Amino acid sequence: MPVFIHRVFTYSPGKPRSHLLRILLGLVGVAVLVVLLAVGLFVGLGMLLFAAVRRLTRANPAKSTSDDVLDGEYTVVRKHSAPLGLH
Repeated sequence: MPVFIHRVFTYSPGKPRSHLLRILLGLVGVAVLVVLLAVGLFVGLGMLLFAAVRRLTRANPAKSTSDDVLDGEYTVVRKHSAPLGLH
């Protein structure tokens, strides 16, 4: 079993011997990186555009007349001391 685990963690595929094939595989790798970068860029821009359009088309909620007023509901919780039962 230890030999199998050693092979799994030390695996590295061999490079092709042909210089032309090495260059071709390098270009394929660069092309994959460019495609992933472009897709990520377009997805990010699409998300930003969607958020901007949604913000512009959504109705503005009613604003309070004063900016320093907080609106909320509050409940007062009283702490009752429990008897220890040592008496």
